[in-house]
Amino acid sequence: MTITFGIIGQWKLHAVYSRSEDQAKTFGSKHDCHTAYNSLDTFFADNGMQAVYIASPNSLHYEQAKLALQAKKHVILEKPATSTPEELDDLFRLAKQEGVFLIEAFRHIQEANYKLLHKLVNDDKRLGPIYGASLTYASYSSRYNNVLAGEVPNIFNLDFSGGSLVDIGVYPVTFAIALFGEPKSQTYVPFICRTGVDGGGVIVLQYENFGVQINHSKSYTSAAVCEVYGEKGTITVNGTTDISSMTHWDPVGKKTEELAGKCEKVEKPNVNMVEEAVEFARIIDEGDREAAGKLEGISRIVIKVTADLRRQNGILYPADKR
Repeated sequence: MTITFGIIGQWKLHAVYSRSEDQAKTFGSKHDCHTAYNSLDTFFADNGMQAVYIASPNSLHYEQAKLALQAKKHVILEKPATSTPEELDDLFRLAKQEGVFLIEAFRHIQEANYKLLHKLVNDDKRLGPIYGASLTYASYSSRYNNVLAGEVPNIFNLDFSGGSLVDIGVYPVTFAIALFGEPKSQTYVPFICRTGVDGGGVIVLQYENFGVQINHSKSYTSAAVCEVYGEKGTITVNGTTDISSMTHWDPVGKKTEELAGKCEKVEKPNVNMVEEAVEFARIIDEGDREAAGKLEGISRIVIKVTADLRRQNGILYPADKR
């Protein structure tokens, strides 16, 4: 994210926080930033800083974002924004109280080709009535090797609000919710790692007249494409993130058409966080409460769904028990 901000020219890295000041200085020096902190209180008290990007372990998001909002800083919060819906409710309440923005960093729904897909499905009705969708994001994590070796890395640790669903499954879940809205119900069949978190699994989101199947994992890899089905054919994309190919198969003409990039201003950037960085800067600069409200609505539905999926399967974090 820091590198992206420099590329687009709308963000400037002002300061870096780490528990290790040396690490903060090392990271900052790579990006022409020479202010480093190892105290969160001092970090958030820096009056030269307008916005904060938080990408700490999941379980720390709530408390750190709360401190930032209380210091009247805009917050870009890495997904998952918080461990529970209750924590997220509190942060959005606090952001409104302090007059600042809280935005969850779902970068993939800011991609130009995703927005094109949204337009084709919802505005242009390219597929007609929707019959269903199949979404996959499964990528073997090198940290799963640590799990197999008997260790408990943060992302596979219940105490740090870890697991595949909230780390990687959240991408296709958000993909579906931003595209189709809130499901009527959801079910999850995970496999549980030795650490107690989910290593992956299959989700079904049930909508009024169709279902969405999601396969995700950090413990295996899949090369499967993602598809949306309708009366007027199938749209296939290469993945739930970094969409570079999008084809429409027409069942009447028996033809396949490439759609990716076929709209005004659609151009795939070289860095995959550019589009979200541009949009978040615009929202903050223009005070666009309407756009922020739409993103807030998506965030609220996503954590409502993922928390329910976890709790159905007894995957409970310390925050759930509080």
